[in-house]
Amino acid sequence: MKSLILPHSLRDELKAPLGRLYRCKGLDCVRQMEDVLRTSARLIAVGDITAYYLLQAGFRPHLLIVDHQTKRAPLKPEVKEGIMTRGSATSQEYRSVNVINPAATLTGPFMDLIKDSLAGTEMVEIVVNGEEDLAALPAILYAPLGSAVIYGQPGEGSVLVLVTPKKKEEIKGIMNKMIVEEA
Repeated sequence: MKSLILPHSLRDELKAPLGRLYRCKGLDCVRQMEDVLRTSARLIAVGDITAYYLLQAGFRPHLLIVDHQTKRAPLKPEVKEGIMTRGSATSQEYRSVNVINPAATLTGPFMDLIKDSLAGTEMVEIVVNGEEDLAALPAILYAPLGSAVIYGQPGEGSVLVLVTPKKKEEIKGIMNKMIVEEA
């Protein structure tokens, strides 16, 4: 199974938002993008803080990708609890799956799990042992057209990526620049 490794030459390119950057925090970001979120084909949350605030605002993303950390530090207990309970007593609506994914890497099993989750109808939480920082790439690539992928831009706000054919081609181009490693 192939893994993709982020080369140093691509790191600066990926620091730029892949979609529209909302310069805000928490629930304010969710409120600013609410109209788009309500009309998206699928909603995908990448990152614990992103997932937490979407859930707190009453959204139920089709896919949650979390690692129970923020900025490589443990989450505040109330954030972790909010994600684990999915913001309500309906936490059983999600199937939780664990995967190992090192930093600056997209392992084959992780990418397959994202792809399979987005192809199905079940709501899934992927809990990453390692890092989920690059997960927006395969999430955008495999999400149905019209979906919204939301992730945090550290120190700046939240990024909303609308999945279009053009955006999928852009993401393929980025992923083709990554180093392929056979497992």
